[in-house]
Amino acid sequence: MGRGEGGCRRAELHTAAELHTAAALGAAQLPAAGLLWWVVADSGTDDYGAGYGGAFGLLCLFLFAPLVLPILGLLHAVLHPLPALVLARRAARRVPGPEWARHLGGVALLGTAWAAPVTLLWGGSYPATAVSLSLLGVLPVLGVARLRGRYAREAQGTGRAWRARSVWLGSAPVSVALLAAAFLGALLASVTGLLTAYEPPKLSAGQLAGVWRGDDGAVLRLLPGGRARGTALPTRAGSEEPPGTRDFVVCGGDGTWRLDAPERQGERDGVLLRLDRDCGRETVWTIGGTADEPELFVLFGDPDAGDVRILTRD
Repeated sequence: MGRGEGGCRRAELHTAAELHTAAALGAAQLPAAGLLWWVVADSGTDDYGAGYGGAFGLLCLFLFAPLVLPILGLLHAVLHPLPALVLARRAARRVPGPEWARHLGGVALLGTAWAAPVTLLWGGSYPATAVSLSLLGVLPVLGVARLRGRYAREAQGTGRAWRARSVWLGSAPVSVALLAAAFLGALLASVTGLLTAYEPPKLSAGQLAGVWRGDDGAVLRLLPGGRARGTALPTRAGSEEPPGTRDFVVCGGDGTWRLDAPERQGERDGVLLRLDRDCGRETVWTIGGTADEPELFVLFGDPDAGDVRILTRD
């Protein structure tokens, strides 16, 4: 009876140790993974002048990381590394080869499976998502595999007793090292040109002429010669609006337009639009998108949490 209780106790301890190890290592890699995702997602894309290029949100993430990361690490461990280990153990008799190879195979299999619902919900490339999710499971699984060697040393009386606090504290320097490596890698990719900054297209007045449409029935017709016609078009609120009430008003009617090409470096070209009707005031629609799929946009309100309205060519 005593031996049975002792065996159950050791099994429970080993299960808890594997859970804490997988969760701690999974949480340790998330800051580096988040940084790489932000850098890659931001590369070559237009932020429409909103926010601080994602840096403010990233700063908030780091500030609240000690509270959020353990929960995310635990969730990741339950959904990916630990089930992958179960698959690897069941395949031990049928699949030859080293144990670590079966562990990585289980990680790849689970990562590929989870990539399907993630791609359906949030979009993106399925192969890239499958590879990314599989890589997120490698470090936790290898950490748990190493933990098993510690079980054997403890059984022989040559290893130190496992403690949850030691695992979580030990994951902190791992997280810092991974984050530093991710930062240096992103910096190197930017310097070498692997990651490029967004460049808006250069359009002439003749290329801008045409019909542009947006949400809620907004239509802007830019006619050759500088005449324009707007329908349900958002424009900047006039000075008669009380401060803090509305950042834009919806207007329609005829007006004038011209290509606005600022001389100062860093400022983008746009369309300077003024409607003849006494509704709103002069509004600059900035040129965005690409040369093949150009856009006109304007940001109303706070740059960090404003309302971006976009028009695309009809």
